[in-house]
Amino acid sequence: MDQRFNALKFIVLFTVFIFSMMSAQAALETMTISGKKYVTMRSIKSHYGFSKMSVSGKSIVLRKAKIKMEFTRGGSTCYMNGLKYVLAKPVGTSGARFIVSHTDVAKMIDPILKPSFIPNAKSFNTIVIDPGHGGKDAGAVNRLGTEAGYNLKVGRTLAAGLRAKGFKVVMTRDSNVYLSLKQRVAVANRYPNAIFISIHFNASSRSSARGIETFTLSPVGVAGYGRGLKSSDYRARSGNFQDSANIALATAIHGRMKERTEGYKVPDRGVKRARFSVLSGIKHPAILIEGGFMSNPSEARLIESTKYQSVIATAVYEGIFRYRNALNSRGK
Repeated sequence: MDQRFNALKFIVLFTVFIFSMMSAQAALETMTISGKKYVTMRSIKSHYGFSKMSVSGKSIVLRKAKIKMEFTRGGSTCYMNGLKYVLAKPVGTSGARFIVSHTDVAKMIDPILKPSFIPNAKSFNTIVIDPGHGGKDAGAVNRLGTEAGYNLKVGRTLAAGLRAKGFKVVMTRDSNVYLSLKQRVAVANRYPNAIFISIHFNASSRSSARGIETFTLSPVGVAGYGRGLKSSDYRARSGNFQDSANIALATAIHGRMKERTEGYKVPDRGVKRARFSVLSGIKHPAILIEGGFMSNPSEARLIESTKYQSVIATAVYEGIFRYRNALNSRGK
C-alpha cells in the first residue's frame, strides 16, 4: 500500500513540476501590422531561454549556452551558430521593439531550437534518394560533365553508406533515365516512415556565383526564393504538412555540408525556401540540396573530383544521423 501511495505521490508531484515548468516559459508577444502577424524579439529571448540580447547599430544578437542567433534590422537573413537562413520577411521594428515574422518563428526558429518537440516528426527507416535530372534532361552542363551524372554518382555513394548502416534506401533512379517530377514524387510517397533527399548541383549565368545551398518547401504565404508572392503561394501543398520537420532536416544536413566543405573554401549560401514541384507533393520530410556551381570554374573542377563528390555524400549521410538524433532527444 505504501509503495503504491509513494508511486502515486511521485506521479502527482512530477506532473505538477512539468506544468510549472511549462507555465514558467514566457509567452511569445505577438502583434499584427498591416494584416501580418509578428513576434517581438524580446519575447523570443525570454520564450527560448536566451540569457542575453545585445543590440549594436543594426545588429541584434541573442545568446545562451551553446547557441548564438544573429539578426539585422531590416535584413532578411538569420545566422544561427554561423549557419545562414533566409527569412520569409525582413526583421522590422515597432516603436523601440524589434519584430520577427510569426511565420519565421513558427516555421523556422521554433523547430530549429526544439526539433524534438515537432508535433508530427517521427522516426524513419527509409531514405528516398532522388538524383536530379537524368536521361533526356542532363541538367546543368559544362565541359567536364553533366549535372545528371554527378547527381547519380553522389546518390550512389550516399546509398551505399546508408545501406551499410541498415537503412532501407530507395533511389528514384539508379541509371541515366528520365523521370518527371511527378514520377519522382510518386516513388517517394510509396514508402512510409521515410525522408526524401533530392541531390543537385547548381548553375548560373554569372560565372562568379559559388556555394552550397539547401531548399525546403516554402510555408503557406511565403514566396519562393528570389521572386515575389503569387496567389498560388497561399495554397497549401502536401509537403506543407512537414514544414517544421523540413527545416529541422535541412538544418542538420546543410550544417554538416557547411562543415565538410569549409576546407574547400566553398561559400555557404544558406537554407532557403522555394516552391519546387519535387518538394510540394512529398508527404515526408523533404529537402533539395545544391552541392556547388558547375558554372563556376573552380567549383566545376571540385564537382568533377570523386573526392568532393564523396564529401557531399558523407555530409548528407552524417546530417541524416544528426537529424535522427535530434528527433530522439525528446524533452532534452
